[in-house]
Amino acid sequence: MVEFRTRPDGTKYPLTPTKGGGGAKVLVAAVAIVAAVGGGGALSFGGAGAASGGVVADALPGNLADDVVDSLPGRSLEARKAEGKKSARRGKTDETFSRFKLKKLKQAAKHELECLINSTGKVREYLAEHRCTSLHQELYAVGDGRGNAAVISIARVGFPSKGDAEGCEKVEKVQGSGDITPLGGALLGLTHLKFSGHHYQSRIDGKTMVVAETETATGHVDAATLDALADVSVWLPRL
Repeated sequence: MVEFRTRPDGTKYPLTPTKGGGGAKVLVAAVAIVAAVGGGGALSFGGAGAASGGVVADALPGNLADDVVDSLPGRSLEARKAEGKKSARRGKTDETFSRFKLKKLKQAAKHELECLINSTGKVREYLAEHRCTSLHQELYAVGDGRGNAAVISIARVGFPSKGDAEGCEKVEKVQGSGDITPLGGALLGLTHLKFSGHHYQSRIDGKTMVVAETETATGHVDAATLDALADVSVWLPRL
């Protein structure tokens, strides 16, 4: 069983976070704010602003307008994920989030970062032996317009060959293997949030490894929804 502790602002975090549900690792970086939804019982959220604190509310003032329209009312989470992936592959970012009854609140990106400095564990060891040609990282904050929100981190790591990218993904997927460290949440005004590593997905796009991680920032988002958002986000277009 994973043991949890409570921060001074009321948010909880696991002592032994895992990548995709197993293994111990802590990603000291930004947060992916994923917010609440209704509709068909597919998505489960707590009350508006729950466990958020004034800092997060102030950082995401656009998440209190109650103006989000559900583009798939009554649909199941699997249906939302399938339609969200279609939208992401077409390059329609806003439409992708609307499939989950969410809207984009903030976004940030950094290009051409140093791979070794921004990696940990065995992933870093792999990158030391296999040259990384580029590192592009992104953050999205998304919310339901009622105070519930989450953050999505996306990392795109380029290699000289597809085989190198596939080799890195194999290491990345192993529990406790290390990670490409997500961008700091300060870029979105979310300085106290960290990724647990529980909600993760990756894919190979030519010579590039794409990794997405999600985390709840405010309210309650069930694990299945966070996983679905990670599954869809690896298909989003590059910022």
